[in-house]
Amino acid sequence: MTKKRVLSGIRASGRLHLGNYLGAVKGMLALQDDPRYETFYMVADLHSITTPYEPKSFQKAVREVILDYLGAGIDPTKSTLFIQSHVPEHVELAFYLSTAVSVARMNHLPTYKEKVKQYPVNVNMALLNYPVLMAADILAYKADAVPVGDDQLPHLEVSREIVRKMNEKYGLSFPEPEQFKTEGHYIPSLTGEGKMSKTVEGSYINLTDDLKTIKDRLASAPTDSGKGEKVPETGGVTNLLTLVELFQGKDKKEEYLKAYTAYGIKYSELKDSLAKAIYEILKPIQEKRKYFEEKPEEVDRIISEGAKKARLVARATLDEVKAAMGLT
Repeated sequence: MTKKRVLSGIRASGRLHLGNYLGAVKGMLALQDDPRYETFYMVADLHSITTPYEPKSFQKAVREVILDYLGAGIDPTKSTLFIQSHVPEHVELAFYLSTAVSVARMNHLPTYKEKVKQYPVNVNMALLNYPVLMAADILAYKADAVPVGDDQLPHLEVSREIVRKMNEKYGLSFPEPEQFKTEGHYIPSLTGEGKMSKTVEGSYINLTDDLKTIKDRLASAPTDSGKGEKVPETGGVTNLLTLVELFQGKDKKEEYLKAYTAYGIKYSELKDSLAKAIYEILKPIQEKRKYFEEKPEEVDRIISEGAKKARLVARATLDEVKAAMGLT
């Protein structure tokens, strides 16, 4: 049986949080243990430098994501775990793929426009080329599936367009990558607006947070009086109840829904109970992460071997593309 390939990566812009875990990593773990798939997982450090970052602490940030991956259960004997910049074939392939997409197409991407608004004094070519590099990440391994959230669908569509153009023009046979959705891929922010994000302070709970920190983070989540004729459909209360369902189950959420329209919810009790439930999920992850923290040589070996495995595959793809384009 020919295995389908999967490629996924997380930016090195901070430690992984619950949103990353439930939205991406849990799906990555399921695919890792599925014999139908061959999995490639990376720390997307090159994507991370398209927006402002701190160079002096950057390597530490990259290492933190590797440790979070390992703590969460990514197994280097089952998955190829690597750092994006350690596989230079990604960058070279991105240049060749950039010949198959127009500047106008990149300029009109909603994701690019959002980043321009967010970082108006840091609009660089790397940011414009972000979707092309993402396409190179995927195509280097001829990945069939990419576990990404809906916010990344415009980028995935660019990858699909590039595949069609490269296949048609040069007779290549890249598969068109599909989104691989996992349950709970949208995790709400603690601020009451949007999703959990590393770039929005106060919106997330890190995988490394202890019980006290989790309680403190939940304490700042906005609520209301706890009682009314109808539970709000959006905002902080809704987001808290979504987290209750994810970590304590639907029955617990139903209890709170009934309490809201009857005798009321005591949010201090809800948040305390929720914090303990979240910590129980995170505790084994933190223990496993600590094991790897205390074995830096083993982590170095995993990173090195992952890069070697990834480069073998990416190099073969790159050679194929260069030959098809008349470069060799």
